[in-house]
Amino acid sequence: MEFDSGSAELNQRIAEWLRWDKNEKNLEEIRELARRGEWKVLGDRLLQRLTFGTAGLRGVMQAGFNAMNDLVVIQSAQGLAKYLLQCYPSEEDRSRGVVLGYDGRYNSKRFAELSACVFLHENIPVWLYSRTVATPFVPFAVLELKCLAGIMVTASHNPKEDNGYKVYWTNSAQIIPPHDKNIQTSIMENLEPLESSWNLELLLSDKLNDPYDQMVELYFRKLAANVPQPFIRDYNTASPLRFVYSAMHGVGYPFVVKAFECARLPAIIAVPEQRDPDPEFRTVKFPNPEEGKSSLVLSMQLANETGCDVILANDPDADRLACAEKDAKGEWRVFSGNELGALLGWWAIRCYREQYPERSLSDCYLIASTVSSKMCRSIANVDGLNFIETLTGFKWMGNKSVELLSQGKTVLFAFEEAIGFMFSPTVLDKDGVSAACHLATLACYLRATSNQSLADKLNELYDIYGFHCTSASYHFCYEPPVIERIFKRIRNMGPGGDAQQDANYPQTVGAGRFKIADVRDLTTGYDSSQPDGRAVLPTSKSSQMITFSFENGAVVTLRTSGTEPKIKYYAEMCAQPGQRDWNGSKATLREMVDCIVEELLQPKENNLTPRSD
Repeated sequence: MEFDSGSAELNQRIAEWLRWDKNEKNLEEIRELARRGEWKVLGDRLLQRLTFGTAGLRGVMQAGFNAMNDLVVIQSAQGLAKYLLQCYPSEEDRSRGVVLGYDGRYNSKRFAELSACVFLHENIPVWLYSRTVATPFVPFAVLELKCLAGIMVTASHNPKEDNGYKVYWTNSAQIIPPHDKNIQTSIMENLEPLESSWNLELLLSDKLNDPYDQMVELYFRKLAANVPQPFIRDYNTASPLRFVYSAMHGVGYPFVVKAFECARLPAIIAVPEQRDPDPEFRTVKFPNPEEGKSSLVLSMQLANETGCDVILANDPDADRLACAEKDAKGEWRVFSGNELGALLGWWAIRCYREQYPERSLSDCYLIASTVSSKMCRSIANVDGLNFIETLTGFKWMGNKSVELLSQGKTVLFAFEEAIGFMFSPTVLDKDGVSAACHLATLACYLRATSNQSLADKLNELYDIYGFHCTSASYHFCYEPPVIERIFKRIRNMGPGGDAQQDANYPQTVGAGRFKIADVRDLTTGYDSSQPDGRAVLPTSKSSQMITFSFENGAVVTLRTSGTEPKIKYYAEMCAQPGQRDWNGSKATLREMVDCIVEELLQPKENNLTPRSD
């Protein structure tokens, strides 16, 4: 096929694609674009590559090096396989193998099988789940089977057009630097697909095994052991509570059913239209329970019809958990991730004290990401535990947990505001299955012991540890140069700045009413609160993240998403224990957020689209 795009580099990339790709549909897609002279589209598809980010690879499924497809998956698997062999060159290490799982999206199973063939060709044994699994079952298997790595093919709660490739390292936590960059380098050194990489007959190899039955049995045995037996016996078994559950068209249903069985909780009432995997996600605009009421319409209808007061919902790969509760007026309250983090953090301590009454809490840890509520810090300060803050994302919390466990410490709980919860280090990643089980047990416990709702308990925690109100949302921005411009402007809004640090951030918002005490910029590495002006947490120039600490106690972070075209904001006002003007705190925070969005993000000028819900 003769063509000339006018760019030697693009001509080369087109030729490579046509030579390497054996997926006829994708091959024809690139051929047709070349025939029509769609050089800009081809440039966007072929001159950039998907790179490992917050969650490994994630992108739209279409032909091109900048998307998720057979060829890019094979190249990624080849790079990862070579890097593993470089890190673990001995035959004994190689025999530990890798584990692969997949969700119910289009192409997920195929991407997992193609990856398996790559590892099998390198004589690396493969544990390939034979059916869809919740994401936590991959890191769980890495840990229990002592594998070299794990791969979960999922795009979590992204739109139906997307897919992804999440990688776990030998310690069973998600990859962090330098592994992500080293894997990317190895991919670039192994771009040409081997013939064997397309050969699905390799799946007949005796080095391929299915870990499903073994891991499912072990996972639920360990989950049951993490729920205090007296709580199962006294509160779960005879509870009058009933729970509506949504799998959000994903993989969670059979696992949550089993979780409730092993903790002897009342059987869940599943939303039938969303119970089973459906790659079309046909009943929701976004298959993300983090969106709030708009994603829980069917759940609320079913709960109203069946007289249920509590709704639990996983995202499609079941590593996140949302919860809603009906109040005394019959209105539904959807808890934020921060509110659930406070409840589950307290509950993790209560369960630990029940199981190990003689142990001190001085070696126990609660962990949260830097954009999440500081409520767990307040609980830890009062109750005598330790609290650690990490960068955004469970890859950081998982790896911090590995470090603490290796020092003989006890990690009770970790969470992020994006409804991700790690209840015990059985899985060193967020786990929506175990979180559903523990939250339901907490609800049964509260009903039996004090006739409290989850909302009642949350208010009690605020009384004891101080009221924490949060506000988090986002605006869509589909143009990276606009994002760059927004954050560059924020860094140059002040009256003069510190010449040494090149810091010229705003000093106030709201026409001078809200004074900024400190600024931390994890993109540039600047932190005005540190004596040397340097941030303590790791920095990254590849993403934007600025935190403002205000004199009135509010903390606001602006950051870009690692997986979606969003600018996100997170705001929190932390009151001291005993401070009772909760409505005043909420109103002040609302006003501050409005000022920050209008003055710093300038949504109208920058054509940003606000969150719909």
